[in-house]
Amino acid sequence: MSAGTYTPKPGAAPLTRMIAAQAAFETKMLLRNGEQLLLTVIIPSLLLVLFSTVDIVDTGEGRAVDFLTPGVLALAVMSTAFTGQAIATGFERRYGVLKRLGASPVPRWALMAAKTLSVLVTEVFQIALLTAIAFALGWSPHGDPVSVVLLLVLGTAAFSGLGLLMAGTLKAEVTLAAANLVFLLLLVGGGVIVPLDKFPGGVASVLGLLPISALSDGLRDVLQHDAGMPWGNLGILALWAVLGLGAAARTFRWE
Repeated sequence: MSAGTYTPKPGAAPLTRMIAAQAAFETKMLLRNGEQLLLTVIIPSLLLVLFSTVDIVDTGEGRAVDFLTPGVLALAVMSTAFTGQAIATGFERRYGVLKRLGASPVPRWALMAAKTLSVLVTEVFQIALLTAIAFALGWSPHGDPVSVVLLLVLGTAAFSGLGLLMAGTLKAEVTLAAANLVFLLLLVGGGVIVPLDKFPGGVASVLGLLPISALSDGLRDVLQHDAGMPWGNLGILALWAVLGLGAAARTFRWE
């Protein structure tokens, strides 16, 4: 046995390992939270099955599942990156968890990166489950996978920025109420279940600028109508991402 085999090696772990460990912890906590599972998995799945099998909403020409699946995928992204993250982060700030984590060897930007990575991992599970359900209901997607990935990534960035902005500036109880209210409002008015062309012209134009509308319409153009790269929708999502993440970085309070 060579000398120094058991010599202590003080110092922080590599940054990538710290981010991976924190992301794994965040993901486990999210998956153990029943309320967040309700928002991120159960509600989108139920909406997809219900409105695809029961003729409640006029989704236009074609099968309902082809219209609904892109919108429900967008809803799943919003539920995780915005609603779930805002509520969880808001209560972590209230109970002093973020303050203590901020004093750990993990840099604060790395903590935010771990939260974002956790969101992405959760979304992979969500999308896999919803895709399987949609295929079982007869969904037949089209389009370029690269366009779909770009939409989902920019949508995640946009909603994540808005969620962190809310969690870092408002009280936890206000964040809880506001995030759930926004979720319900955008579910109805974001082109997820009800087509935007069912709204009056001026209202539809304004709603089309929302990140949920840009994401759901972009996914629908690609997956249902086999359109090319949806540059307009990508631009809207990129603008929301820059504004949300920028504002969150400037105003986020750790305690």
